[in-house]
Amino acid sequence: MRSSVDRIAQPWGSRTPYGRDRPWPARRDVCLADGVGEADVERWVQTASLLHSDGDAMDVAVKDGAMVGVRGRVVDRVNRGRLGPKDAFAWRANGAPDRLRRPLVRRGGELVETDWGTAMDLVVARSRTLLDAHGPGSIGFYTSGQLFLEEYYTLAVLARAGLGTPHLDGNTRLCTSTAAEALKQSFGSDGQPGSFDDFDHADVVALFGHNLAESQPVQWMRLLDRLAGTDPPRLVCVDPRPTPVARRAAVHLAPRIGTNLALLNALLHEIVRAGHVDRSFVERHTVGYDELERAVAPCTPEWAAARCDVPAALIREAAEVLGTADRLMSTVLQGVYQSHQATAAAVQVDNLHLIRGMIGRPGAGVLQMNGQPTAQNTRECGADGDLPGFRNWANEEHVADLARVWNVETSAIPHHAPPTHALQMFRYAEQGSLRMLWISGTNPAVSLPELSRVREILARDGLFVVVQDLFPTETAGLADVVLPAATWGEKTGTFTNADRTVHLSEQAVEPPGEARPDLDIFLDYARRMDFRDKDGGPLVAWHDPESAFEAWKRCSAGRPCDYTGLSYARLRGGSGVQWPCTEAAPDGTPRLYADGFTWAHPDLCESYGKDLVTGAPEPAAAYRELNPSGKAVIRAAEYLPPHEDAGADLPFQLTTGRTLYHFHTRTKTGRTPQLNAAAPEVWVEISVADAAEQGLEEGDLVEVGTPRGSLQGRLRVTDIRRGLLFVPFHYGYWDTSGGSGPADGASGRAANETTVTDWDPVSKQPLFKTAAARLRLVERGGGRPSPAPTTTASAPARPGSAPATRGGRAALVEESYDAGGPDEDTGGPHEAEAG
Repeated sequence: MRSSVDRIAQPWGSRTPYGRDRPWPARRDVCLADGVGEADVERWVQTASLLHSDGDAMDVAVKDGAMVGVRGRVVDRVNRGRLGPKDAFAWRANGAPDRLRRPLVRRGGELVETDWGTAMDLVVARSRTLLDAHGPGSIGFYTSGQLFLEEYYTLAVLARAGLGTPHLDGNTRLCTSTAAEALKQSFGSDGQPGSFDDFDHADVVALFGHNLAESQPVQWMRLLDRLAGTDPPRLVCVDPRPTPVARRAAVHLAPRIGTNLALLNALLHEIVRAGHVDRSFVERHTVGYDELERAVAPCTPEWAAARCDVPAALIREAAEVLGTADRLMSTVLQGVYQSHQATAAAVQVDNLHLIRGMIGRPGAGVLQMNGQPTAQNTRECGADGDLPGFRNWANEEHVADLARVWNVETSAIPHHAPPTHALQMFRYAEQGSLRMLWISGTNPAVSLPELSRVREILARDGLFVVVQDLFPTETAGLADVVLPAATWGEKTGTFTNADRTVHLSEQAVEPPGEARPDLDIFLDYARRMDFRDKDGGPLVAWHDPESAFEAWKRCSAGRPCDYTGLSYARLRGGSGVQWPCTEAAPDGTPRLYADGFTWAHPDLCESYGKDLVTGAPEPAAAYRELNPSGKAVIRAAEYLPPHEDAGADLPFQLTTGRTLYHFHTRTKTGRTPQLNAAAPEVWVEISVADAAEQGLEEGDLVEVGTPRGSLQGRLRVTDIRRGLLFVPFHYGYWDTSGGSGPADGASGRAANETTVTDWDPVSKQPLFKTAAARLRLVERGGGRPSPAPTTTASAPARPGSAPATRGGRAALVEESYDAGGPDEDTGGPHEAEAG
C-alpha cells in the first residue's frame, strides 16, 4: 500500500500492526525534493541517520551531484525502512548557504578567511609551543557524539599516545556518560545488554525518564505497531511530562524532579516484598543482593510518596506490573541521566532486571540508551575519557595491552589518574592551566550549563580555541581558528547505534568549498606533528576511512566491543550488524549476557566500581574480594535530597529537554525549513494549575530566572506536573542578532543560561534537570500562541488553544508490506557501492 503522509503533523506515520513474537512488518518511507521522482534519481547511496541514536538505515538520493532526498532501507534490522521526521528532512541542511567553506583565523579581533596551510600551521605551532613550555596537560580536546568511529579512534590515538594529554572528552559527557557508568557498575563493562528486537517480544516495556516518541521516533513507531496488534505490551512510564509515551502507558508515574532514586528504591522494595525475585538467577549470576534487600527495606511506597509526590497506590501498581512481567524490557535516558543521583538511579534499573532474571533473552533486557548517533563510538574508541576497547584505566595489564596495540611505551599513555571530564576541562581553562582547547563537532557555547561562565572561559586571552564544525556556531564565533568540516553524506565512515548495530555511511556528494572530513583534519595534524611509535614509525599509520577501520579492529580484538568479524565489504548492501562480531559470531550478537557476565571478572572488567553516593573509585582489591569469579554486581544506594530545590524565592522546579523536531543546538535542524517551522522559537511549559494561580495564559511572554541567569519565551500550558517548568534546550543565538549570546544584563534565549554547574559524582554528567526557578510575566500574549508543537509532549492541555502543527508541503511517501519488501536484499534499487 502506498500513501502520502504529512510527517510533521503525523510524525510517527501510519500503523503496521503486528503481534508479540512476530517480525515487525516493513514500511519503506521515501522523501524527495520537490519535483524529483524516484525515476529521476541517478544513485542511491547507503547511510544511516545522524540526528539521534536509533541508527535508522537509509539511502541518500543523488542527482546532478547533489542530495535530493532519502529513503528507508527495508532490509535493515533497526528500522525496516522507516524514517523519522529528522531522518526525512534534515539532509537539506547540508546545502545551507552559511556552511563554512574555508578556514578562518582571528586577526585584529576578527575572524577572516585563510588557506588550510596557514590555519594548520597556527594550530601546530601553538601545540608545539605549549608542549615545550607547559607539557601535554596544557592541551585538551572536546569532541562530539556525531563524528564517525574512524575519526574518534584517530583522535584518541593522537591525543593519548601522540600528545600524552589526559584531557580528552566528548559531549557524550552531557548525554550518556551515565549510561556507560551504570553499565560498568552493574556488568563490569560498557555495552548495551539488550536489543531493539526486544520490543517485539516483551509483554511489559518500562521507560524511565525516556521520551522515546521524540528522542527515537522510529522505535516509538515500533511500539505503536505492537500496541495496535494482538497481545500488546503494557507500558510503564516514569516522566514528569505528559509525553506521548505517558499517554499510552498502563501506569504513568510523574515524580518530583530529583527523586528518581527514591522512586526506584520503592519499586524494588515492593518487588522484593511481593516475592517477585528470581532467587535462582540471583544466586547463580549476581553478588550484592543482600545489601540491596537491606537498603530498600524502609523504602515503602508511602515513604517514596512523601518525597516523590506520587501516590503510593500508583507506585504499588507499577511494581506489580514490573514484578509480574513475563518478559520485561526497560529503557533509560536523560530524565534519569541528567537528574540528581543519576548513576545511582540508573543502576537501580539494572538491579530491577537482575533480581527478576530479566536479561540476555528475547524480550528481557535493559537499554541504558544513548542520545546521539555515535555516542557509542565515542565511548568504545576512548574519545570520552575511557581507554579504547573498554579497557580499564586502573589495570596496568590493560594499559600495557593498549600500548602493545599502538606500539608505544606504557608510560606514553597517561593513566596516573582518571581522565579529565568535560566540565573539569573547562574549569582548568578558567584557571589557566589548560591553554589550548580543540572543539570538534559540538557547540558548548549553547550546550554546557551556566552559559555566561562558558562564554567568559572561551573568550579568555590565555586560551587558544580551535573549532572544527560545519557552520558558524556560537562557539565558532569565540574561536581563534575555525576549520570547516565535511559531514554525513559528504564523507565515508562507520557508526554504531544504541543497540550496538554498526552501519556504514558512504560518501554521496562532495563537501562544499574547501571543507574536509574530520578524519582528514586529524590525519593532517598527526602528520604535521610527526607523532611516532617507539620504533620510529608513524604513530597513526592509516590514511583513509577503511584503513582506519582496520586499525580499530585490531584494537577491539578480544574486547567486549570486538569488531574483528566486520569489514566495509560486510557492511555494504545489507543490514547493520550488532557487535561483538567475530569469527565465532559472524552474524553479530543480538544480546549480551545470555551465558553469564564474563566481562565483570576482575581481570577483564572495565571498572572496579565506584561509590554511588560519593563517586569515589573502589580499589581493585575490594572488587576482587566482592566479585572474584565475575558476576553481575547489584549495588544499592541511599536517596539524598537534591542540592537545589524549589523554595519561597524560587518556587518552581525547572527541567530542560528536547523536542521531536530539533537536535542539540539546531545547527542542522534549524536550517531545515520543515523542521524549524514546526518549532521555530523557544517556549516555556507550565501546568494548568500553576498558570491559573499565576494569572498566566497560553502565549504570554514570560521570563524564567535562576541564580545563574534568565531566558524569555512564550508560555505553553500543558498537563505537566504542578510546580515544574520545562524549557527546550535547543535554542541559541546563531539565528538572532545576539551572535554568541545575549547582551550584558539581558535575558537570553538559551535554556542553559539558567542551569547549574553541578554533576553526578559517579558519571560526571551535568545535572541539567535539577534547578530552582522563578517566573514572571513580561507581556501578555494577546492571542498569540506559543511556538511549541501541538503533536508532542508540548501539546496544550486545552485542545484548540493553539494552531495544530502541520508540515504544509512536508509530505513523505509510505509503502507498507505484509512481509519482506520491494526487494528482499536491499529494499529497492541500490547503488551505494558506486558512491
